[in-house]
Parts: sequence; C-alpha cells; structure tokens
Amino acid sequence: MHRGPEIERQRPLQVRPTRCLTTMIKSGDTIIMPSQQPQVSDLPSITTYLTGHDDSGKAIVEACRPANWTVYDNKEMAFNVAYTTSQFPANLNDNADIKTYDKVLSSGKLGLVNPHGTVCRTVDFAPGFECMMHRTQSLDYGIVIHGEIELVLDSGERQLMGPGDIAVQRATMHSWKNPSSDKWARMTFVLQDCEKLVVGGEVMKEDHGRGTDGLPMSGNDS
Repeated sequence: MHRGPEIERQRPLQVRPTRCLTTMIKSGDTIIMPSQQPQVSDLPSITTYLTGHDDSGKAIVEACRPANWTVYDNKEMAFNVAYTTSQFPANLNDNADIKTYDKVLSSGKLGLVNPHGTVCRTVDFAPGFECMMHRTQSLDYGIVIHGEIELVLDSGERQLMGPGDIAVQRATMHSWKNPSSDKWARMTFVLQDCEKLVVGGEVMKEDHGRGTDGLPMSGNDS
C-alpha cells in the first residue's frame, strides 16, 4: 500500500540549561551581588537573557537575569535596566561589555542616559501617574508594551499610544502619563547618546523639570 512521502521527524529541541543570576560584578575574587528590588506593578515579570559563545564558537544563552527594579515617586514609577553599554561601537571581546554593564549598574550613578553609550530600560507606570516633564540629550526609542501611555509635550501636544506603538524621542521636553484609572502601563526604552542639539541658538541641555528623588543627571551634555 502506498503510504506517501515519509514525514521527517523533528528532532527534539535541545535546551541548554542557563543560570538565572541577579546582576553581579567580580572585583578580584569577590562576587558583589546588589540587592534585588521587588516588582511593584502587577504586570508580567521580566527576565533578561544574555547570549554569548562557547569554546567552539557556537552561540549560547550564557546567562539569564531577573529584573532588578528601582522605584521612584512613592512607588508609582519603577525602572528596570535590562542592559547598558558605555561606548560605541560596543566591545564584546572577553565579555568587556558585560563587565562594564555590571560595574555601571552597581555604582548607582547611571542617569537616564549613559554617556557615549546606550541604555535599554523598562518603565512601569501606576494608574493615573504622570512622570516629570524632562529632556535628555539622546535619541530614544520608546515602545508601549502593556496598557496605554500618553506622550505629553511641552507645547501642549498630546499623543495617545497603545501596545506596539513607538515614540522616537529626539531630545524634546516631554512626559509620560498612564491615563488608566485602574491598570498599570509599561514601556521599554532604548536610549542612545547623541550630539549636542541647538535650536534657535539655544543648546537643548538635560532638564529634569520638577525632578525625581534618587535619579541622577546623565552628565553627557557638558
């Protein structure tokens, strides 16, 4: 009896076990593990997966790291820095970028922007919360992940954004508002340092508006 072409059996997916690590740095022979802050929102938890290479040059998932949140404004806004680089192009040799990331994050001195580099940051916004009006010397990509977010500009213009919408933030004075009365919202941002911007003869320096306690200036606009 003709059975037709045989269907090739799929090989089982090989999953290489990874270690979920909190952010760490190695100082000499000492591993320094900063405390992990709990998530304040009811949104899904976040894990960052770092890829690399094994000794044969094959790509691997080298490690995974759970989110380490920093909370601001009476726990109505929370930051998780998934990754940051401190030079462009980034140097991946001997995991130089990972070592630098760990040192920057553990220092507690990272502002919104990392001078000469990039920052990938997730931000959770409480229902009804609007962050400070602010500007950074950077080119940013802001992607709405959960809920709705209103982009508010200092001209008075407002733009409502939903999941999947992207704001290309070009060193303007702006804030973000969660218009929901009962649901948290989440955005992920990729911020990259940029050249000094001059508009109408005025240098558009970093401005934190009313300010947020515990959030340092980036220091890339001098």
